[in-house]
Amino acid sequence: MNPEVVVCGAGVGGLATACALGRLGLRVLLVDKQPEVRPVAKGEVFQPGSLRVMRTWGVSDHLEQAGALRLDRLVARDPDGTARMALDYGLLPDGDNWLLTHDYPAILRAFTAALPPSVELRRGVVVDGLVRGPAGRITGVRFKEGREVTTVEAPLVIAADGVSSRLRKAAGIEWDRREYPHRLVAMELTDAPGIDHDFSAYVTARGLRLRYALPDRRVRLYAQVEPDELRAASAESVDRWAAALVRDAPALAPLEDGIRQAVHRRQTLPVSRALAPRLTVPGLALVGDCGHIVHPMAAQGMNSAVADAACLAELLGACDELTAEAVDRALRDYGRRRHAALTFVGRTSHNAARMVTDRSWLGRLLGRRALRYTGANARIRYTVMHNMSGQGEHPLTPWDRLHQIGLLPDPRARQQPDWA
Repeated sequence: MNPEVVVCGAGVGGLATACALGRLGLRVLLVDKQPEVRPVAKGEVFQPGSLRVMRTWGVSDHLEQAGALRLDRLVARDPDGTARMALDYGLLPDGDNWLLTHDYPAILRAFTAALPPSVELRRGVVVDGLVRGPAGRITGVRFKEGREVTTVEAPLVIAADGVSSRLRKAAGIEWDRREYPHRLVAMELTDAPGIDHDFSAYVTARGLRLRYALPDRRVRLYAQVEPDELRAASAESVDRWAAALVRDAPALAPLEDGIRQAVHRRQTLPVSRALAPRLTVPGLALVGDCGHIVHPMAAQGMNSAVADAACLAELLGACDELTAEAVDRALRDYGRRRHAALTFVGRTSHNAARMVTDRSWLGRLLGRRALRYTGANARIRYTVMHNMSGQGEHPLTPWDRLHQIGLLPDPRARQQPDWA
């Protein structure tokens, strides 16, 4: 194959980019170091903005054929299940006005099934380094397959090789990765009793408990923990922890048997946020987790990767010819557009995460007030939902922030925003 684009990394970011660029008719080589997809708990919820793009690629249809579930609301709840803030996605404009969820391997299979014929996917290929031209421009990639080292040149290289990206470092792009003071324990509950098809966040004295339905009577449950809370814990200690989790959030009592079983198969995930200071260098673009990460509470990670791919495809599609000059011009535009959008997404996700995970007395006070007053304010509630859905950016004003914590009454609280 003589590719025009080499995409390194076949997670959602790499697969989405290959789908988008392949649909332009470009010859794309997509490689991944893993010989097969690994079952991990990450990136399982798509927002409406992403679904509209994915439908044009054929991915949404594959997901729904595989049994993906539609979730109609995102709800912040008290431990007993009382809703404090409910975002009703049915209020959004018609067409994909819901969340869609499936487990990560099924999502990757759906993207893979939608790859156009001009995309070649090769697994078990390790990226060994970047190739540069005389002027320092990136012109290709070196691969290792077993003992064999291969050089593949192309006008454009896409780094989509995850948070610990070797390509980002090789391109000379550093970032400031900020860890949250907690971790998330992920559990998959099987044969779970029926629960509402919503995305529910329970705000407890010990932090966030997040649950949503998966296909085949499964439930995904995340629990906020201290960094060392379950490290090297005995089976008995883990059982006590699971019992305490249900006591902290009585609304989860119907899932208690499943939690007791699933906790011994748990994954403990670090939680951090970062945005690379630049998303491109001549000849190379960063896509997905390689360039940006956010707290999973706001369900924005995969959705931002899909938006990366769509933006890049739009700009490259406007090129008459895929010359180095045309590619680099498109990359500069991509970097400007996406960095501004991702700054907004990062700020929105961080604010949402702090609202439900901050365990300091002040953080808990402000977070609970923000949930209560946002939940009672139709205008701000719709604005928050619209921003999270990926259908546009409408930043909250300083006045809105005062309305959110109840320091200033809002005469427009019962109205939808003027722009809606």
